[in-house]
Order: sequence, then C-alpha cells, then structure tokens
Amino acid sequence: MRAAGAVLWRPRADRGAAPQPAADAIEVALVHRPRYDDWSLPKGKLDPGELAQHAAVREVAEETGFRCALSRFLLRLGYTVPAGDGRAGKAVDYFAARAVGGSFAPNEEVDELRWVSASRAREMLSYPPDARVLDAFNRLPADVATVLLVRHAKAGSRSEWDGEDAMRPLSPAGMRQRAALHSLLPLFGPERVYSAPRVRCEQTVAPVADDLGIGIAAEPALSEESYRANPAAALDRLLRIAEGTGPAVVCSQGGVIPDLVARAAGLGGLHLGDVASKKGSVWALTFTRDREAVNGSGPGLHLATADYTADPLTGADEDSAD
Repeated sequence: MRAAGAVLWRPRADRGAAPQPAADAIEVALVHRPRYDDWSLPKGKLDPGELAQHAAVREVAEETGFRCALSRFLLRLGYTVPAGDGRAGKAVDYFAARAVGGSFAPNEEVDELRWVSASRAREMLSYPPDARVLDAFNRLPADVATVLLVRHAKAGSRSEWDGEDAMRPLSPAGMRQRAALHSLLPLFGPERVYSAPRVRCEQTVAPVADDLGIGIAAEPALSEESYRANPAAALDRLLRIAEGTGPAVVCSQGGVIPDLVARAAGLGGLHLGDVASKKGSVWALTFTRDREAVNGSGPGLHLATADYTADPLTGADEDSAD
C-alpha cells in the first residue's frame, strides 16, 4: 500500500523584524483525525495512476484546505497496518510543502488543524515515527532554493530527421511524456522556465511557461556542445539560476545532466553515485545558502538534496540522496 503526505509549513505571522532561529521563524500544520483521535501530518493513499507528489498535494488540500508548493522529498516511512485477518505493509512518502493559500474547514477526515512550532509539533504528534519526518524537515532551512532539472522528452529519430538537429521536435511518445511532466512540475510552484536552445527541450517545458504566462529563457551554456567546451560555465549558470527568485524549471540534454548534477553534488559534499537521466526524467535539486562560500559577488549555494523521478508517466525509479 502506497501513501504520501507532507510537512506543511508557513512563516510565522508574528515573528516580526527581530532575528529568530530558523526553527522558530516558521510553523507547521498538524491535523486531528476524530476517527483515530490522533494528531498527525496530513497524508493519504495514492489514487490509481498518481505519483507520490500528486497524492501529497491532493491530500494536503483535502485535509487542510491549503494549497501548497512542494520542495524536497523528506523520507519514506514503512510500517504495517491491519488488513483482513492479518497485516499489510504500508509505505508513506513525505515531502516539505510551503502553504501558498487557502484556509481550513472541518471535513470528514479532520475536525481540527493547528499551526504550531516545529518543537511543539514534535510533542503533539501521536506516533513516534512521525517525529522522524519532522527531524528530516528540520535538518535544512524551510525556505530553500529549488531547481527542477528536466531532460527533454522523447524526440523523433535523428536518422529520420532531415533538418538541423536543434530543430528536431518531440515524437508522439514525447508528447505523452510532456503531458505527464505538465502534471508534475507545477506541484513545485515554479516561477521561471529555462531551456537549452533545442526545439525538443523548449517543447518539453512549454506548457509550464504557458501556464505562467512567461517566455522560456534560452540557456546556451546548457546545450551539449557548450557543455563539452566549458562545463564550469554551465555549473555556474545553474547556481545563478538557483539564486533567482522562486523555484525554476530547467530543461537540458542527456549529454549535460548527469555530469552537471554530479559536479553540483561534489561542491556540496553530496554523494549520489551514478546519476541517471532518462528522457522525460526530473531531478528536483534543493540548494541551501553557504555563507562560507562565494558564488560571483553574492553568497554561495550548495546542493543539499537531489530527488530523481525517472518516469513521470509511471513514477518508476524514484530515488533521492542527501
């Protein structure tokens, strides 16, 4: 049995201008379920065909009334639950999720919601394993920088294309992958869209840009030929994109993404092993500010977590490292 949930958070409305520890500057949502008389994090079962990310956002909305934007994967809790005459395994994937609007109203599953500090939440949670989810959430600042690094969806055969390779479009299979990406990427609340100068890359993320009513910014440094010539410039550009305002979607190619992610991970001391990059896949990259480092003229960033979804059509081969 698969389920998904989130640590739903928001800035504390009363924190004022005085500096506070990061853990005290935010509050998280706990829900009370009268059926079990417990306090827990919002979560629920995956519907058929759903990814864990879809289910987490849907369950947050259904149980709390709040819309949210995902950032990083936190962890998977595994345990058993009653099933028939015995017990069955259950796995729950948890994400960090920033509240972006909405309000609570009692519903069939939840009769009360409380916004509390992370330390108070830990005391209120009814089940000790849920504290591990909060610990994973508290390990990094809540307000991180998110880049969704996408490999373009499937394109037509190169041997059957008579024009310039840069103009080769998505195939029918690629269009299906694009539709799946269009349902996944907006869950992270992207505000900016970038692409290597390839028609297939631009087509892959065009629906997200259209939804936002913005153009796709061209990123020549993230094309395969530019990357081969100067990978350091591509890494610098990725970090500068991450430093921008709001989550970003970046579409590139198979000859770029594995080495680029590995280089970013190396700077942050993150050990990923082999970096996969299937067509239509997504790396959700979480960056935090490193006050000791310098990136250009501003504070540096380092890669803190990297979560991989190999196939948004099926949710296969999801993996993460931190």
